[in-house]
Amino acid sequence: MSLPHAILTALLEKPSSGLELTRRFDRSIGYFWQATHQQIYRELGKLEQAGHIRVLPSPQPTRGQRKEYEVLPAGREELASWVDRREEPRAVRDPLLLRLRAAAATGGGADLDEELRRHLLLHREQLAAYREIEQRDFPPERRISREDRLRHVVLRGGIELESFWITWLSDTLSELSDGPGGPDEVRPDATADGA
Repeated sequence: MSLPHAILTALLEKPSSGLELTRRFDRSIGYFWQATHQQIYRELGKLEQAGHIRVLPSPQPTRGQRKEYEVLPAGREELASWVDRREEPRAVRDPLLLRLRAAAATGGGADLDEELRRHLLLHREQLAAYREIEQRDFPPERRISREDRLRHVVLRGGIELESFWITWLSDTLSELSDGPGGPDEVRPDATADGA
């Protein structure tokens, strides 16, 4: 996924100013596709130059006022074309996983348990936020249209990912404790290269 497609999606859902768009990213789209405010404003300019969006006409001069953007037919076509493209699943790129591997390679990482517990807390908080959104915005009786069901399955994906991380982090903390299978015991099936 790319930022231009995330912006086109958001603007198709509701024409917005750059400021409104950045707030919407902070509240919803940012849960699965993050961008800084600078990146969003820069991309709005590129999309406007490409003829994918335009500033809505204003009865007053726009100097000093917020510009509100809407998607043009070319932007809708680009987004529809992107939706229909095939893409391969992407590998997980999480710095925490790389840090654990680096700790194994260096023999370091004595303080990683604290960081793992911090991540566990953050994932629990995010899961609680997602479940609150699901309860508020997607009760079964409101999942009528295909569009509502599509939005709900995106949220369910977030819920499942947070649930995965909570389970994995809990298991990892248990695995790294000083009991059997902990740091003082080498598993008999461990390979020399650690793969």
